[in-house]
Formats: sequence, structure tokens, C-alpha cells
Amino acid sequence: MNALVGERMSIITHKPQTTRHRIIGIVSEEDYQIVFSDTPGIIQDPSYRMQEAMNSFVKSTFEDADIMLFVTEVNEKYADDDPIIDRLKKIDIPLFLVINKTDLAKPDETLTLIKEWNDRIAFAETIPISALRNNNIDTLLNTILNYLPEGPEYYPKDQLTDKPERFFVSEIIREKILLLYKQEIPYSCEVVVTEFKEEQTTRGEDMVRIFANIFVARKTQKSILIGKNGSAIKKLGTEARKDIETFFSKKVFLELFVKVKANWRDDESWLKRFGYQH
Repeated sequence: MNALVGERMSIITHKPQTTRHRIIGIVSEEDYQIVFSDTPGIIQDPSYRMQEAMNSFVKSTFEDADIMLFVTEVNEKYADDDPIIDRLKKIDIPLFLVINKTDLAKPDETLTLIKEWNDRIAFAETIPISALRNNNIDTLLNTILNYLPEGPEYYPKDQLTDKPERFFVSEIIREKILLLYKQEIPYSCEVVVTEFKEEQTTRGEDMVRIFANIFVARKTQKSILIGKNGSAIKKLGTEARKDIETFFSKKVFLELFVKVKANWRDDESWLKRFGYQH
């Protein structure tokens, strides 16, 4: 979706469950508007209410989409009994197979993969892409336009998403947690921006002052997140600040705090606070 919208909408890591929320990305031109909905993947056996909420984001997309894009990649495998396969076979709207990271495969490997997928599911279109290299993104966009029904414009032309700036700041911080920490730590964290203030430096430069809380489920996780003499959280703050500055194209002051909230992934009131439930 980042490649299609032309802006950083969704965080990217190699770890599962990177996407937790349904994120809207909007592409508007003179004669069309496309509203993309990027959802988490389906979790087969949810362990927490948070994961159940993530599955509900997927369910809502199945219910209101005009076109469904199933995005996989060249090295990704799905068993025949995977629930997503069964769901895809029952879709009655145009279903596209989008195979990403084709820059990592040989042409004959991609062709073999296309045949294997189309033998399993009746896709309306199959489009191999490389989002990283922007290969075939225009083809994908034009194919989507050919299938989309006509309808009203839902958002102003200059709007790119339905999420506020604070959301993207918290997602960038969470992306760095996923990349810098191991095992359960990233999955036990939730990031909340508590203060977001635009101001000017003494030199007259535009600047954003950001304070954020990182919630963890246990005290031991807090210690790991902070690291010896604060070394780990200092690195996290530096990495996140660089990307946030790129996102806003201005200087950023970022301060992070770690707080413990036991069992937040099963606490309905906290899940609502974190945007998983309405």
C-alpha cells in the first residue's frame, strides 16, 4: 500500500503480526478515488482479545470491499487447510493475486508460483510486483481501476488516510521495537503518543516535540526494553526519531517512557483506549 499511495502508511518488518490495525490509504486523481484498506493477517488461534480484535478488522474488510487483493510473496507458503485459503475461495467480488518481492526470484520461479496459486484459487487477475523497486505498481493500479465500480467520492482530494499523525508516530516507534527486540517483547508492547506539539526552535526551524508511552505486560519486559543504563531505549529513540523526522520532513524531539500494564492484551477498556475496539 505504501507503493500504491506514494507515502509511508504501513510499517514493514519481517516479523508476523506487524500490522495490528486496519489502515486506510487514499489515492485521488481528477477522475477517480481509490480507498485502500490494509489489514492484519488472519490469526488462526487467537491467544488474546487483542488478536481477536485484529481478526475482526480482517472480517470487516471481507464484508465491505469492492475488490480484494491477496498479497503474498515469492517465498511465502500456505497449507491447503489454512483458513485464509477457504475464505478466498468463497469470495464473490473480483479477487486479485498480488505476488510481491519478485525481484528476489527468477522469472521461471515466479511463473511456477503463479500457476500453483491459480490452480488452487480462481483469481480474476494475477499481478507480480516488487513494491521495493516499484515494479509493476502502475499495472496493478490500472487493473484495479478497470474493475472498480463507479461511486461517490468519500474523502477530500488532499487526504491520504483516515488516521491522525499521532497514529503514524506510534507505529514508527512500534516498528523499531519489532526490529530491535527479540522473542515476546515486541508483541507485548503498545505505543501511545501522549503529547504532540509543533513549535519552532531558537533558530526559527520547524520542530515537533513528541512524548510517548510504551506499555508492556510485565516488569521484566520493562527492564529489557530499557536495557543496561538505558542503552536499549536510547537506541530505540534514536532510530525512531530519524524515521519520524523523515516522515514529517522536520526536526523532531522524541522522549520515550516505559510503563507496565499487566494483561493489557486481554483488558477491554485498555484495548478500547489503544484503538482495537470501538
